[in-house]
Amino acid sequence: MTCLKASMLPFLLCLLVSFSWIIPAHPREDFLKCLSLHFEDSAAMSNVVHTPYNSSYSSILQFSIRNLRFNSSELKPLVIVTPTNASHIQAAILCSQRHNLQIRIRSGGHDFEGLSYMAAVPFVIIDLISLRAVNVDATNRTAWVQAGATLGELYYSISEKSRTLAFPAGSCPTIGVGGHFSGGGHGTMVRKFGLASDNVIDAHLIDSKGRILDRASMGEDLFWAIRGGGGQSFGVVVAWKISLVEVPSTVTMFSVSRTLEQNATKLLHRWQYVANTLPEDIVIDVLVTRVNSSQEGNTTIQATFFSLFLGEVDQLLPVMQGSFPELGLVKDDCFEMSWIESVFYTGGFTSNASLDVLLNRTPRSIPRFKAKSDYVKEPLPEIAFEGIWERFFEEDIEVPALILIPYGGKMDEISESSTPFPHRAGNLYVLVSSVSWSEESKEASRRHVAWIRRLYSYLTTYVSNNPREAYVNYRDLDLGINNLTGTTSYKQASIWGRKYFKNNFERLVRVKTEVDPTNFFRNEQSIPSLSSW
Repeated sequence: MTCLKASMLPFLLCLLVSFSWIIPAHPREDFLKCLSLHFEDSAAMSNVVHTPYNSSYSSILQFSIRNLRFNSSELKPLVIVTPTNASHIQAAILCSQRHNLQIRIRSGGHDFEGLSYMAAVPFVIIDLISLRAVNVDATNRTAWVQAGATLGELYYSISEKSRTLAFPAGSCPTIGVGGHFSGGGHGTMVRKFGLASDNVIDAHLIDSKGRILDRASMGEDLFWAIRGGGGQSFGVVVAWKISLVEVPSTVTMFSVSRTLEQNATKLLHRWQYVANTLPEDIVIDVLVTRVNSSQEGNTTIQATFFSLFLGEVDQLLPVMQGSFPELGLVKDDCFEMSWIESVFYTGGFTSNASLDVLLNRTPRSIPRFKAKSDYVKEPLPEIAFEGIWERFFEEDIEVPALILIPYGGKMDEISESSTPFPHRAGNLYVLVSSVSWSEESKEASRRHVAWIRRLYSYLTTYVSNNPREAYVNYRDLDLGINNLTGTTSYKQASIWGRKYFKNNFERLVRVKTEVDPTNFFRNEQSIPSLSSW
């Protein structure tokens, strides 16, 4: 035993010296020095590297923060890198690894928990805002879109080439495609064409070794993982190749609102039996909010039934009258337009707005909010909705809301394991609960977050279970987190991982362990890497 202790002394001294090298006293300066070796000159570096000492730092950091709940966070990056080519990303990865810094990858900044621009450990942001080119090949119905582009920029570019080509992704034009595609991405054509990630056919990814990989060189396992397995786990996707879809020259939209006094509860209850069984050309989403009542001083609940139909109004009305006559849809409620005009409609723009508004990366409003997602497999009874309304009427809560997005159609046809996104057949709809507020105080934040947690608890009886499923693009750290330092066990990560990915979580972990064994790409809810099984 004495001999063993003596033999350990040189090892311990070596370990201490090693750690003093791994954790530098000035990580920012060492990181910048490392980066400088990979740039041709200081001018080139100054255009893409931003520190708190640069006037550009704050504006770049703030520009893509999409949840004001995190606007004043002290968890700021040591450096922001805004790469203009792949070599800048490769350098940032290499230097971050060398100097023990984590990275956060930001495309549009819409991560619900702010994980694309915050961390409790020393970190660097790779902000992809300058990598936003979109190249549309209308002849072959494909497009290459860089990960820093927004959905608005993608839709704009498609519309320039064709009025009958489209892409099935989200409705908010300022969302970055990088995170949206990585987690799945559904929108108003989800029942016809599936998710955005279901229509990805190739990608360019930079892995932890700095290699630039396409589908052929990364292999089918990794290509499977990045299409729905969430961002920040497997590498930096620089660009996606997508398959565009054919849409008719004329589509129809309607937006019909009903309050409690107009039987909103009964209509919503009936909608649950109808929305996922309609022809796949129809999507009817529902937005539920609290609004002022016609009776002065009172409030009520309003359900807005919001629809896109891939066809003309005269084709739509007979279907609605046969399947959902309770809504009372009439021709005057409907508007015919082109698909790109429907993007304006869903985005809340006026019909006479210029197409250029889709290129504006700044949302019209940026709230403080907390959201949660659930999957509904059996219709909620009316009494369940009435319990929700009671909570909506609580006076100290500013803007509660529900969004109900129906599945069925194409979503029922794709197997749970075809991509990491598992929420397919058997789901009537995804239920998104949210609350937003304007008050800046910590107490207001605490109060509203506590409220939505109570609502989530109330819904337990009515939604999926074992696991209680959730959608990774509506990230919720309440579901569980990884250890911020050190390793995270498979069991611990499974707490949240199976909610997002069900049985696909095990395959995701296997892929992660193969392609990033040191777990370099990580955050509070990244796929963990395990050394053994």
